Amino acid sequence: MLLADVARVSREVAETSARSRKTALLAELFAAAPPEEAGLVISYLSGRLPQGRPGIGWRTLGQEVEPAVDPALTVRDVDTAVGELATVSGAGSVERRSRILADLLGRATAAEQAFLRSLLSGEVRQGALDAVALEGVAAAAGVPAAALRRAVMLDGSLPRVAVAVLAEGEEALRTVTLRVGQPVQPMLAGTAKSVAEALAVLGPCAVEEKLDGIRVQVHREGDDVRIYTRSLDEITGRLPEVAELARSLPGERFILDGEVIGRAADGRPVPFQEIASRVGSRVDVEAARRTLPVAPYFFDVLAVGEDVLLDLPVRERYAALTALVPEAARVRRLAVEDPGEHGAEAEAEEFWAEALRRGHEGVVVKALESTYAAGRRGKHWLKVKPVHTLDLVVLAAEWGHGRRTGLLSNLHLGARTADGTYAMLGKTFKGLTDEMLRWQTERLRELAVDDDGFTVRVRPELVVEIAYDGLQRSSRYPAGVALRFARVLRHRPDKTPTEADTVDTVLGSHTT
Repeated sequence: MLLADVARVSREVAETSARSRKTALLAELFAAAPPEEAGLVISYLSGRLPQGRPGIGWRTLGQEVEPAVDPALTVRDVDTAVGELATVSGAGSVERRSRILADLLGRATAAEQAFLRSLLSGEVRQGALDAVALEGVAAAAGVPAAALRRAVMLDGSLPRVAVAVLAEGEEALRTVTLRVGQPVQPMLAGTAKSVAEALAVLGPCAVEEKLDGIRVQVHREGDDVRIYTRSLDEITGRLPEVAELARSLPGERFILDGEVIGRAADGRPVPFQEIASRVGSRVDVEAARRTLPVAPYFFDVLAVGEDVLLDLPVRERYAALTALVPEAARVRRLAVEDPGEHGAEAEAEEFWAEALRRGHEGVVVKALESTYAAGRRGKHWLKVKPVHTLDLVVLAAEWGHGRRTGLLSNLHLGARTADGTYAMLGKTFKGLTDEMLRWQTERLRELAVDDDGFTVRVRPELVVEIAYDGLQRSSRYPAGVALRFARVLRHRPDKTPTEADTVDTVLGSHTT
């Protein structure tokens, strides 16, 4: 299939807001794709590369290359080139990557070049994400979306399942089942503003501590233990403590869902970034194990023996979990059978407050009758975390791509320092509506002092209100910390930069 067709549909999907139209456009494209190429087409339209991001900077991506006049580049050609980019390393790798990229761009038309740059930079955000892509595959293959969704949940890969279902139809879905050793997409939680709101929505529920660690899925078949991350990457060799615990449990065959954290000398959990570094691919595992031992805490079980538990309610899955995992390795929880009972809400609120005092993120509230909806951010699990906000100053902004082309999007955010300058705390493009993007582009162009074609540096005058989930240590930024999951709530043209929050205020309000 020509890349031009993929780029065209990507553009058309970006330009329509109607979900039904997006689905129809994708279905038409998937039906036209050769089955063996369908996985690539779906990956590209979902903004993913099977090889992962190739680590190419914008300076290299932005090199000017004369575009081809007529489309001839195929998705297979792109896959081959990206595969070459992914394998380049060592001395001279920058030059070799630049050469491979220039050759690829030279074979692409102008429209294809724009799509490739967005794809390689991770900027494809036109709305053709997994949910809509899945509906498009279902329509193209003539299968129920619910049946396809469950198959993808169990297999873990929409492109892989799509290749089979587009070639074989609904029969291919019947062969997909939960298998020990094959990770499934984890169930995710929605958000509630408060514990009281979560209780009111869910009714009988369990309130569990929300740990700020690495989400893990642990599979055991006899002595063979496999550990997978939230993104389904295998990290068994990096967490020997977790594998040892799994082998010590009484069951011979199971799948557990949980979180891995480490604890400081005072017993409090260490920051997320330390745990992330602990499982890094280049870490000396034995040395890291001595300096930062970790432990898993499980909150769910998906299979035990030959029994698949996904369709059982939370209360029954938890009973199976308690029979398998000792209390010391389970996430702390509070069962609230009747939220309307006198004192129940107050008890749940105190549990949430205690979780925060213990150094955790908050709580996850789960409906006791809910099943495990893998791969979905369902309404039956609701997380409750404290909302942090800051007033920060925009120091620069990056030109957008895809549907944000021509707009200043990714904001560089700074807090005031004691000497009157600003220390950068991170970047974000999240939370911005189309109207906000247009307004901030106009305003920031008025404040611009330099534009290199990618980043516009501005006078530090525009204040924005930012919501964020916490801080993490960072050597990239002068204050030594970065915002986690920052998103723009609103612009504050009514505030002057002198009213923005200071670095001392930011650091003083968190334990990092």
